[in-house]
This record gives sequence, C-alpha cells and structure tokens, in this order.
Amino acid sequence: MVSTVLESAPATSDVAAFTHKLEAAKSAAIPLATATTERKNDALEQIALALTENVGAILSANADDLARGRENGLSAGLLDRLSLDEKRVRALARAVRDVIALPDPVGTSVRGSRLPNGVSIQQVRVPFGVVGAIYEARPNVTVDIAALALKSGNCVVLRGGRAAESSNRVLVQLIQQAIAAAGVSPDAVQTVDEFGRAGGTMLMQARGLVDVLIPRGSADLIRTVVESSTVPVIETGAGVVHIVLDASAKEQWAVDIVRNAKVQRPSVCNAVETVLVHRDAASRLLPPVLSALRADGVTVHADARARAIFSDSVPVADEDWATEHMSLDVSVGVVDSLDEAIAHIRRYSTKHTESIITDDLGNAERFLAEVDSAVVMVNASTRFTDGGEFGFGAEVGISTQKLHARGPMGLPELTSTKWIVRGTGQARE
Repeated sequence: MVSTVLESAPATSDVAAFTHKLEAAKSAAIPLATATTERKNDALEQIALALTENVGAILSANADDLARGRENGLSAGLLDRLSLDEKRVRALARAVRDVIALPDPVGTSVRGSRLPNGVSIQQVRVPFGVVGAIYEARPNVTVDIAALALKSGNCVVLRGGRAAESSNRVLVQLIQQAIAAAGVSPDAVQTVDEFGRAGGTMLMQARGLVDVLIPRGSADLIRTVVESSTVPVIETGAGVVHIVLDASAKEQWAVDIVRNAKVQRPSVCNAVETVLVHRDAASRLLPPVLSALRADGVTVHADARARAIFSDSVPVADEDWATEHMSLDVSVGVVDSLDEAIAHIRRYSTKHTESIITDDLGNAERFLAEVDSAVVMVNASTRFTDGGEFGFGAEVGISTQKLHARGPMGLPELTSTKWIVRGTGQARE
C-alpha cells in the first residue's frame, strides 16, 4: 500500500537519527565486505541458534502483531503472511543454516584474461555494500534478507512496516546480538521501523548511503518504491500467475497441479490466480479440476464458456484477470488456442510465473520460448518458484525485471562485480 511507504517530510531530528543509522551501516559494510566465509557462517549459525532458543519471545511478539492486524482489518492473505508459529520459526532457522551450506559468492571469478602485453584482468564478485529492503507484513523476510545479505558480505537496512513491527523488533534484536557474538558489527543489520512511514520515505531518498533498494509487497508498494526512489531499485513483482491446461493435458496432472498451486498457500505470490483451458479439453478437464478446488473452499470466477460447463461458479469480472487475489479465489477462462492463451498472459501477467500442463512437446517448447515471465514451467506447480525450492536456502525476493537479476534472487544476485587488473609496469601505447 502506498500509505505504508510515504508521508510528509520527516522532522529534522528524525533525519539526523536516521542518517546516523545509515552511516553506521555504511561503516560496518567496509569490514564485512572482506570478512572470511568462516566468520560470516559463524554469524549465521548464531542467528539460527537465537531463533530456535527464543521461539517463545518471537511468537509472543507476533501474537501482538496478529491481534493488531485483526483489529485493523488486515486481509486473510496478509494475516497469513504475517503469522508465525513454532514450525515456521524453526523453518526460518533451517533456512539460515541452508545459507551457511551455500558457496560464498564474494571474490569468485566471473571471467578474465591476460592481454598480449602481460596485463592480467579479472572480473570478480563483490558485495553491493548497504542493501535496503521495504516490505509489508512479512517477518520471515527480516530473517531471509538478513541471512543472505550477511553471507554475501552486505549490510542491510530494513523497513518492515507497521503490521509486523513487534515481530521485526524482536527478530532484529536477536540478529544483532547473534552477529555481535560472532565478531560482526551489530550495525550490519539495522531497522528503521521506529521512524514509521517516514522511514520508508527517507530510505528511498538515501542515495549515497544505500547502494540498492529491494521492495517486497503489494503492487502499490512496489510501484511507489520504483517511481519514488532515488536509490537504484531491484523490482520484485506481484504474482498474477497463470496455468494453461492444453488440449493434451493429463487429467490427473491438471487436478493435482492446479489444486497445489491454488490451495497449498493461497496468500503467496507464486500461487496461481488464473487458469486458462483449451476449448478442446474444457469439458474433460474443468469438472474434475474445479470440483477439486471447490472441495477446498475455492471460489471459482469463471467466464461464460467455463460456467456453461461448471455451474458452481460466479461470473468473472474484467478486473479479476488482473487481480492477485491472495485468497481462495481463482479466475477461469476457456481459450480457443495456445495463441489466445499466450496473448491473455501477455496482457494480464505481472511476469512472475506461468505454467502449462501439456502432453504436446511442440506446445511445451512454444510456451517456454514465447511467454516472457521470470519463471516459465511445463507440467509443474507454480509453487516451485521459490528461493528455497531452487536451492538458494532463502530468497531476497522474486525479481520480475530484466536488469541485473530475474526470478528468485539468492546470494549471487546480492553482489555486483569489479575488475581486478594486475600489471608489471606496462603502459598503454
């Protein structure tokens, strides 16, 4: 939401305190950039231990956030994203340990050569420096981004939003204590939540103190950050995600994949929002697929041709095709061809994830080649678009832009590069 990011100009005292925090982060970035992998891994292990040893404190803070969220009318989808339980906290600790097991990208060689005159040139990965993150109602992001930032040698400044303020306060305190015990400055992980909405505004204007900014949340929040920030932004995207049921799709695959993609966790960005079925398979596939969804409480928003086949549905509205429901709702339409399905995706997709269920190799390859989204799938659930599932341990977000990074972002995506040139006295002729 735009209102979670922007407000009138902050007070002078807030600006001074905010600037002090960011300057501390920038100073901490210098030793962190050259920290050994062992030290960074030790810091991450201390974070994992802190999470598992303080589950009660984390859940108590999260309960405060959830109660306040219900009072403020947060949607069911946002409440689900906000919610932590013991299983989710322990999963966060496992994700941190998964990051420990990943290769350290800092210092790895991308390419290089030796010039005819003997000068050696090499492009290597280096940290960005200070990474800012603005996000909503997602305390898991606090841990995921902090872990990935530290392993990639970056400091991180977090604006986690009012909805998760209590959870994030406890998590950041635990993280700071944990990394300090490992010899890493606690200034390497900062939160600006105490500045309220002004914190987001100031973070977007902190060019020179923050090297890159990553927004995660609603389409409005992401658009606001992209359009208002003077800091370079890696754009993550909302998920208006599609599954196409081709004429040759296997019925059981269609049922299982669509059900998993919609029902397993409907509030997340990789959940399917629109199902398009080829007219030649509509009467065969729609009854079993949509019956399975209805059995799980999904409201089916169907076009006229789909409703003629499956009456236990409501009419789809034009705006439904462009809506990320984040709930047990799905839009369903019948298309005359694969061309029409791809055209529909091009019009309404947020370029996050699309999948086709098909037994036709030619159609599968066409779909992979012609659909322009960050992740394109054949015969698989869109729920696999996830940093953990892709083997990244965790993810910073899912980039839907085309510069620098695209798709789930892990450790390498939190680095830039620099050129190392070594000579023995050569001068250019």
